[in-house]
Amino acid sequence: MNETAAVSPKPIEAARIDERPQRWWHRAENLLLAIALGLLVLLPLVEIVARKIFHGGIDAAPSFEQHLVLIISLLGGSVATRDGRLLALSTLPNLLQGRWQTGAKIFSTAFAAAVTVFLCLAAIQLVQSEREGGKFLAYGIPVWTIQMIMPVGFGVIGLRLLWNASQKWAGRLIALIIAGALVWVGFHPPIAVEKLVMPGLLMLVVAVVFGAPIFVMLGGAALILFWGQDLPIASISLTHYSMVTNPTLPTVPLFTLAGYFLAEGGASKRLIRVFQALFGKFNGGPAIVAVLLCTFFTSFTGASGVTILALGGLLMPVMIGAGYRERATLGLLTGTGGLGLLFPPSLPLILYAIVAASNAKASGVSIEKMFLGGLGPGVLLVGMSIWLGIRLGPKTQTARPAFNWSEAISAISGAKWELLLPVVALVALFGGFATPVEAAAVTAFYAMLVETFVYRDFKGPGKLVAVMAECGLLVGGVLLILGVALGFTNYLIDAQIPARLVDWVTGAIKSPYIFLLALNVCLILVGCFMDMYSAIMVVVPIIVPLGLAYGIDPIHLGIIFLANMELGLLTPTAGINIFLSSYRFNKPVLQISRAVLPMQCVLFAGVLLITYFPALTTFLPRWLGR
Repeated sequence: MNETAAVSPKPIEAARIDERPQRWWHRAENLLLAIALGLLVLLPLVEIVARKIFHGGIDAAPSFEQHLVLIISLLGGSVATRDGRLLALSTLPNLLQGRWQTGAKIFSTAFAAAVTVFLCLAAIQLVQSEREGGKFLAYGIPVWTIQMIMPVGFGVIGLRLLWNASQKWAGRLIALIIAGALVWVGFHPPIAVEKLVMPGLLMLVVAVVFGAPIFVMLGGAALILFWGQDLPIASISLTHYSMVTNPTLPTVPLFTLAGYFLAEGGASKRLIRVFQALFGKFNGGPAIVAVLLCTFFTSFTGASGVTILALGGLLMPVMIGAGYRERATLGLLTGTGGLGLLFPPSLPLILYAIVAASNAKASGVSIEKMFLGGLGPGVLLVGMSIWLGIRLGPKTQTARPAFNWSEAISAISGAKWELLLPVVALVALFGGFATPVEAAAVTAFYAMLVETFVYRDFKGPGKLVAVMAECGLLVGGVLLILGVALGFTNYLIDAQIPARLVDWVTGAIKSPYIFLLALNVCLILVGCFMDMYSAIMVVVPIIVPLGLAYGIDPIHLGIIFLANMELGLLTPTAGINIFLSSYRFNKPVLQISRAVLPMQCVLFAGVLLITYFPALTTFLPRWLGR
């Protein structure tokens, strides 16, 4: 999923399924994850049918769906930890050598394990409280029995972090000692707790620089700040639980699963043939094909890295063979990986809608309106990228064959069921017969049927389970971040940081146009140091009240935010597309960074147009939302 920042030792967004032999308990975990995702697809579908036929559905079906997301988040996070694929920001560990690399890994994983211990204890406190409350989900199932996945999940993650600290028992023992010492200090501080907050935050920063996962950065910050204020840490688990069981959050794993079915099947080759047949004969045809295909894939997977890793190897020889220089090809493929993030059913659009709607004054924000709002700006950025691709093309044009109608018709016919996927998603969403969650389930089920039974890309249940487990791993890593990040965000709100910032900014800046310019500069800086999902949870609750204070439509504000985060995918130090492109094409990071400079300029110009022409964003939501 997007925008994940750097990972170690291998990217979490790797689009190819790991085929290495696995231990039986690893296969069992993957199967459980696939079953949980399968149930999440099945429940909304049954609900649609039951509502139409029996005029009623399953009791508490939405609650079951929400708690399935809770299970997927912790189980997927545990599997990501097992495979060493938790999302991290820093790339420094990859640059270190020898003892420095070993020491950095031991310290960062030890600190991460200590943070996870406290998250586990906070989850235990939440479960105890819910058990005393005696709440039931449905059919006599106590809520606390499902919430038990939280302490169990964090416990397993902590143990696996310690196991992954080193390949040697001595390194694991050192990590255990360091983690134990940190936990002991947490329970028995040697000096006043207030004096330990800053040293604790500095240690957290060092651990993150040395490779600690993003969820540790946000969860650790929340724990340390709550600890310094003598506040109960159980509230962190409560906010985690409330975030992950948000009524609209099941759309995230469902739409992502639809994208993974495409990415892991043969859709990429069939769609390349379609776009080649339609646009390959035009001037700059290979660039047009690359931009449109990358946009299509990223809009469904919600993760630009999947697009780069899945399509890069296919598109690179096509463009080089058409006369494009290697540098231009690298820059275009790296930059276009994130273009689909503004098109439905993109994951960041959904998450922004969920977070922004939590502000009472922005309650009009919805997933449907964000989907509509992203279309105009998305088309603008795609058009500008195509223009750049044509400009970067070979200067001497060779004679091109005439448009081949029979090839175009044959290509479209061969991929017709996959080309219908956006239509299925949008009709289900805006057709009035399904909720957003049900529309996402219909989309995922349709993608599975097409890739499994129509094109027969997944031969046997083993491949299907592997694809679903890979999707669950990515979703689990993202939801782990979202859950703990909300605790940190709530601390900022309790400390009245957004309210104070609104007062200060509105006092210092009177013009909304100057505010928007300053906002863009700040968001570009945020994109340099924070991944998209963390920024959505931490930054959006701060900028939404600021935008409202200046009379800026929160949907317009959301598209500005996401367009800047899209630009952040190509900027140091958290520009994940640069690192994944380096990984995919086996090129130095600096070479990729130079290659994406033209794309950065185009996207920056696009961000300014999106910012100062709000009708691009607001026209469709207002027109179709009447």
